Formats: sequence, structure tokens, C-alpha cells
Amino acid sequence: MYQLKSAVAAEIEIKKSRFLGQLYPIFSRNEAQTLLSQIRAQHPNAVHVCWVLLCEGDSGLDDDGEPSGTAAKPMYNVLVHKELFNVLAVVVRYWGGTKLGAGGLTRAYGQAISDAFKNAELIAIEVLSEIQLAANFADESQLRRVCDHYQASILQVDYADRAILTIKLKANQVDAFYQEAFNLLRGNLERLSEE
Repeated sequence: MYQLKSAVAAEIEIKKSRFLGQLYPIFSRNEAQTLLSQIRAQHPNAVHVCWVLLCEGDSGLDDDGEPSGTAAKPMYNVLVHKELFNVLAVVVRYWGGTKLGAGGLTRAYGQAISDAFKNAELIAIEVLSEIQLAANFADESQLRRVCDHYQASILQVDYADRAILTIKLKANQVDAFYQEAFNLLRGNLERLSEE
């Protein structure tokens, strides 16, 4: 999965209708709604402002009066195909006087976002996981060294009958991290949970 380094845009014209494709790095619905209000204010004569939001915990899409499935859905398909996340895709349409039909609209909205994507610089998204481990008090310092080696963050340490550490690290490193720590501590390590 990827996210945008910065906003990008492209413009296409089909049968005198202008389609302004725009991609923005976004991290919340509130941020997206604020930006959409600004875009609408910048384009008061546009007939449609269609959008797709893909971000953690809050996604959505809107055809803004275009026939259902002809605007936001093709935009969404481009984002999914390109593996983009934390993104707001917007296409502003100015009417050119000729109806494009459902197929024409679908192609136009998808192409506007595809063309904007050509200008994009992407950043790989690293998915993080949290794990909770229990170790003997005497082994805590060795477990902390494994955390340093994997650049894992220790979020919390609780002391009961053992040291219980809540650790955050890259999801694709969890199994290797656990195996290395388990071997180093001679099996005196218990995996309590993972998120």
C-alpha cells in the first residue's frame, strides 16, 4: 500500500467537458470535508464535484448527481488498483454541452484520476502491529535489546509476577522478532496478545 507524498492534478477534455482530476494526501474525514468545501468554493461553475475518500477508519464516495456508479466507482477502482490509501480523489466536471453516456462518464472519471496519478510521488505505507510479551525480570534487558535491533517501540511496561511489555513494530517483522527474542531468552517468553 502507498500514500501520496503531495497533492497532484491533471485535466482532460472529452467532447468539450473538462474533468479536473485531483489527488490529495488525507488522514481523516474532517480534513477531507474541509478540503472539499474549499474545492467547491474554487469551482462555483462546476456541474459536479465527485470524490472518493480512502483512509483508516473512515472512507466514502459520492457521485454528486452523476448517474449512480459512473463517477466515484471508477475513481475508486483506480485507487484500489494503484494500492493508494490515505487519499482523497476529486474530479471537478465542467459541462461541455454533449452527453457522454454511462460508459463515457465511467471512462472519463477513471481517466482523470489515472492521469493525475501519473504525476504522483508515492510513499510506501508500513503497517504496524502491537504485541504484548511476558518475560522474566532478569530477561527484560535482553528483550529491550531485541526491540532496539528491530526499531520497535516499547509502549508500556507493567510489572506483576513477570515483566509485561507492550511493543509496536512493523507488522511484517512480528514473527521474526518474536522468534529471535524467544530463542535469545531460551523459551522464557510468552506472547500474550497481538493487534
